[in-house]
Amino acid sequence: MIRILVDADACPVKDEIYKVAYRHETPVAIVSNSHLRVPAHPLIERIVVGSGFDEADDRIAEMAGPATIVVTADILLADRCLKAGAVVIGSNGKPFTTSSIGAAVATRAIMADLRAGAVGQAIGGPPPFSKTDRSRFLSALDEALVRLKRR
Repeated sequence: MIRILVDADACPVKDEIYKVAYRHETPVAIVSNSHLRVPAHPLIERIVVGSGFDEADDRIAEMAGPATIVVTADILLADRCLKAGAVVIGSNGKPFTTSSIGAAVATRAIMADLRAGAVGQAIGGPPPFSKTDRSRFLSALDEALVRLKRR
């Protein structure tokens, strides 16, 4: 059965995920380190893990597989889930793929090095989340569900 797994602690598109899941009658697992409010609906499952480093990521990676769509902005988690055969979509709607993940991991490492060396200097983060990102995400999630259902 197809399932959506959400790296939920900082996910800005949870409401959009619920809407698409209801329309496609697809179960959703909201995985977080803290108790988050989720709709009382039979398709929505809340999974709260411990507060240890990467506990939510570890749980999502364990659950990921060919019939799952993972929603995360975490590049290293995306890599782990792709290796498990999952479809992975960033919260901005951009898909992580086996052909793009290597460059994303490398860019992440370069940016971490730059931030570590820039003590006291401002280094920009990602751009603010926009309406375009939200729209792109809705389309990407809908398309991913349709593709998985056709398999």
